[in-house]
Amino acid sequence: MKIFSVDQIREADKYTIEHEPISSIDLMERAAHACSERIEDLIDSEDEIIVFCGLGNNGGDGLAIARILNDSGYKVRIIVVNHSDKHSYNFSINYKLIKDEIKHNEIRLVEDLKSLSFKSRGKTIIIDAILGSGINKPAQGLIADCINYINAQRVKVISINLPTGLFCDTPNDIKDAIINADYTMCFQFPKLSFMFPENTQYIGEFSLLDIGLSEKYILETSTKNYFITKQDVKLFLKTRNKNAHKGNFGHALIVAGSKGKIGAAVLASKACNHSGSGLVTVHIPACGYDIIQTSLPEVMANVDTEDDFITDNINIEKYNAIGVGPGIGTEKQSGNVLKLLIQNSSSPIVFDADAINILSENKTWLSFIPANSIFTPHIGEFERLVGKVSHSAERLKQQIEFSIKYNVYVVLKGAHTSISSPLGELFFNSTGNPGMATGGSGDVLTGIITSLIAQGYSSKEACIFGVYLHGLAGDFAAAEKTEETMIAGDIIENLSTAFKFIRE
Repeated sequence: MKIFSVDQIREADKYTIEHEPISSIDLMERAAHACSERIEDLIDSEDEIIVFCGLGNNGGDGLAIARILNDSGYKVRIIVVNHSDKHSYNFSINYKLIKDEIKHNEIRLVEDLKSLSFKSRGKTIIIDAILGSGINKPAQGLIADCINYINAQRVKVISINLPTGLFCDTPNDIKDAIINADYTMCFQFPKLSFMFPENTQYIGEFSLLDIGLSEKYILETSTKNYFITKQDVKLFLKTRNKNAHKGNFGHALIVAGSKGKIGAAVLASKACNHSGSGLVTVHIPACGYDIIQTSLPEVMANVDTEDDFITDNINIEKYNAIGVGPGIGTEKQSGNVLKLLIQNSSSPIVFDADAINILSENKTWLSFIPANSIFTPHIGEFERLVGKVSHSAERLKQQIEFSIKYNVYVVLKGAHTSISSPLGELFFNSTGNPGMATGGSGDVLTGIITSLIAQGYSSKEACIFGVYLHGLAGDFAAAEKTEETMIAGDIIENLSTAFKFIRE
């Protein structure tokens, strides 16, 4: 799914209005019905709904939603934030319609903080439709007062399109007044700012509502930002020939483990095996031999001459994919092994964990990384590579620059794991949950991506598919175990369920 800028979204609206054709007020009505249906899933029939509306099109959306919910029998009150002497055309039309329908002084215009307070008549839900995606400066004056007032109420808040005060494409200042929404009803496309970790507190849980914008415009309009969905992943999911054998699905090598961290080798190898690779070999220090052979009989063990960490040069000719780093430590001899892997491989390598930490201390090696290799750092590991930043938007810029400079993919792990490509593209994941913030989860991802490379997926496909699959399996694990109790091994155990879901 494409992530469009605010200007592109405006053009999508305009193109749809001109070519469907449909009037702007009817397109707003369509969006309001989509919002109302989703809102009704989140509220109870006895809830009182207070809709805060601005004077622009976002306020028009709010008025239309209020009218639809009122017609459905909900108790609705409207507070119009009269912050300007200008009204949008669609706001004015919807204001007239709502005035004809809602009686008993349930519409109130507020012009200052003193007139803002309301007395709750039971369980209250606030719908925030004050400002939409068109803002380009921080909220001030009456609007900022309304934001602070709403945030001080201990009630559920639902924002329409995006929380008031939040920028669409760029980072906000930490001091900006922004609605803290529990839910955000977003029209058609996620906003780039939804992918910034700092903004989670404002957005809450967001829903994408299809409002029927022109498919032709969406198809023909280019962007470098994408949100990964099931439909995207399903497009390049391979099917297996009836006469296939294990040799058709590649031989993956996992280089992992050191004394006290053989579990990382177990998790990465097991995930690699469970993701479809025909053969999996793990190179480990000698101390891990009995553990691997006992816990993973399906995996072949290539044992190092050193007991506690990896030191041997590895013959890589027979392998279709290499994943290196989980739990290997940062011993100098292990660094030499990594350097030789880089020098000897002409195919992409998946670098994780300590492999990235070693490269952070030997940055001249980066210029010799095989093209289309994949880095899978968490934020701390990535900062060791490129330095610290003050905001995640800056980090995304660094991520793109790193991918372009070294012709590699970077999978930066987080709530919406971001994948940068050598072409400057960004792909954000839609699956996963906080329960995956547990030791070994990254090792599992390394195994999955390495397996997909071994099976013949391109680096781009392996990153997108692997990240989505990893998060999806984590979602199934959390549903079964809860986010608090799930562990990395539960992600592996749910890979089969995730594959089935994607194939549906």
